[in-house]
Amino acid sequence: MSGSLVEELFGVPKALVGMIHVQALPGTPFARYPIPEIVKQAVAEAELLADAGFDAILIENMHDRPYLRQNVGPEIVAGMTAVLDAVRQTVSIPLGVQILAGANKAALAVAFCGGASFIRAENFVFAHVADEGLMPDADAGPLLRYRRELDAEHVRIFADIKKKHASHAVTADIPLADAAEAAALFGADAVVVTGAATARQTSVADVRQASAAVELPIAVGSGLTPGNLADLWNVADIFIVGSFLKHEGLWHQPPDPDRVEAIIKTARRLRQNP
Repeated sequence: MSGSLVEELFGVPKALVGMIHVQALPGTPFARYPIPEIVKQAVAEAELLADAGFDAILIENMHDRPYLRQNVGPEIVAGMTAVLDAVRQTVSIPLGVQILAGANKAALAVAFCGGASFIRAENFVFAHVADEGLMPDADAGPLLRYRRELDAEHVRIFADIKKKHASHAVTADIPLADAAEAAALFGADAVVVTGAATARQTSVADVRQASAAVELPIAVGSGLTPGNLADLWNVADIFIVGSFLKHEGLWHQPPDPDRVEAIIKTARRLRQNP
């Protein structure tokens, strides 16, 4: 594990990152709110997370299902930029961007223009079959060239490996540790390890494998709760929490302040006594 980048980005050796699932943006099948209302809701959630004590916030277009593969429309880029800009003006903690599915160049552009510190990137190394369909081309090469073109090296890339909501039969002969090594070799700034799907717990054994394989920070990307945070605390560096924060632990529900407080209390206790 590597703590130096985590401290550089977040000011702490172990970072708790809260998710904002942006409401469905214009043109997507479940869109029902105008942009000002979407922005207002995201800002309110950002204030809740920042005031509670999260170290960073990750903004994601989760409600835009079913997702497009890598190429989203300009209306999505514009909408996510509007959200990021408003959140940036409201809270002072670091921000990240993810645009589904695998729209990493779009996320990088939004992050760069909106002052975010990192993006979460799917399909960075190796092909896979996602629920959006086949993603045959790894994105590391074009994405890092685009980052250089923008002079945006300060926007860090957190790369998912063996990503959730996907079949990895085509790369079944590649152990998770080798996938982590490939992500490091190809220039990722951190590696994200997840469970099989949203809200599914991330295996401690998987996190250990990734941590042993690379010097990069390791992020846990799904299924975090106060109950399992302690098991993962000493084997990872970044903890991305989404579904647990919502009413009944359902990602599509609004945040539950009691759940937000519960995960923060657990993190504070672990910081004092790992």
